Amino acid sequence: MAPLHAGNDSLKLSMSVQEMSMKGDEPPPEYIVKDSKFGAIESSPELGQIPIIDVSLFSPSSLDSKQAKIELDKLRTALSSSGCIQAIGHGISSSFLDKVREAATQFFELPVEEKEKYSRSVHGGSEGYGNDVIVSEKQVLDWSYRLTLRVFPEDQRRLNLWPKNPTDFGEVVHEYATKVKYMIGVLFKAMAKSLNLEENSFSDHLFGEGALMQARFNFYPRCSRSDQVLGVKPHTDRSGMTVLLQDKEVEGLQVLVDGKWVRVPIVPHAIVVNLGDQMQIMSNGIFKSPMHRVVTNPDRMRLSVALFNEPDPETEISPVEKLIDETRPRLYKTVKNYGRINYECYQRGEIALETVKIS
Repeated sequence: MAPLHAGNDSLKLSMSVQEMSMKGDEPPPEYIVKDSKFGAIESSPELGQIPIIDVSLFSPSSLDSKQAKIELDKLRTALSSSGCIQAIGHGISSSFLDKVREAATQFFELPVEEKEKYSRSVHGGSEGYGNDVIVSEKQVLDWSYRLTLRVFPEDQRRLNLWPKNPTDFGEVVHEYATKVKYMIGVLFKAMAKSLNLEENSFSDHLFGEGALMQARFNFYPRCSRSDQVLGVKPHTDRSGMTVLLQDKEVEGLQVLVDGKWVRVPIVPHAIVVNLGDQMQIMSNGIFKSPMHRVVTNPDRMRLSVALFNEPDPETEISPVEKLIDETRPRLYKTVKNYGRINYECYQRGEIALETVKIS
């Protein structure tokens, strides 16, 4: 089969996930995970011990306190091992997090023809509503459909792709993304401090002028073959940092820790933060960009909202000089437009970070 590209074929596949789920049909071969170098889909991996970090302790007024120093050590340890934390003390109320989930749910519950108004096949590009763009004959498809929007910079928003229904969708997304952006800035400075660096060592590159934030609303329908089909294939993120609002009740996210898949628990009021490849590059491999995946569920649907921070594509990303020495030589090349490298490797089932390593 010749590779398909963004267009009607992509949209049809997206719709078929919804239709097959509603009918309880067997997923076709394109969705079946066969030989994965990252391990089989286990029925019940253990629950991961993802550290809970109180982000409020990293505010400028608290950062020099004894408690903040303890929390900084916890942060460094967590991000140097699993690359993943559960953030609390983020200043976003539980009722507002529910509002974000509700806005996403209301969009996905719209009739198919209403959602199609925002489809990538109609408008072109990577933003909008749809499923995987097919770039390889061997590509295994994800059992999900998504709405992807650029939120920042504001002047790059394609507002024709922002749903008009629910009516407060745009307002809710803007407010949530603004709050998350502030939290990301606080975390970047705390991470630099935990490594005894200047506080802007990461944020000047990953969070500077022209930095991007993408929002991705993910919907995972029920799947009759959850033992063979994934909601999202194993991958690392191309971002500097990813912030994930999980479903309130249904688990699905799994992270690879020490070669074993573990379930990421749902912690009330917490937001999951995981690092992306560009942070692993900048930290010269000290902080980890975790391999993760999303499993499907035979009985229940699942929703999540992810925000991805990454630098302007023209910004060069390389290891911070102070993290390179004789005991830890430079591990990664200088890269720019890493998002493109990561995307192409992901669809081919390759690990993007390996391609930018200094051999």
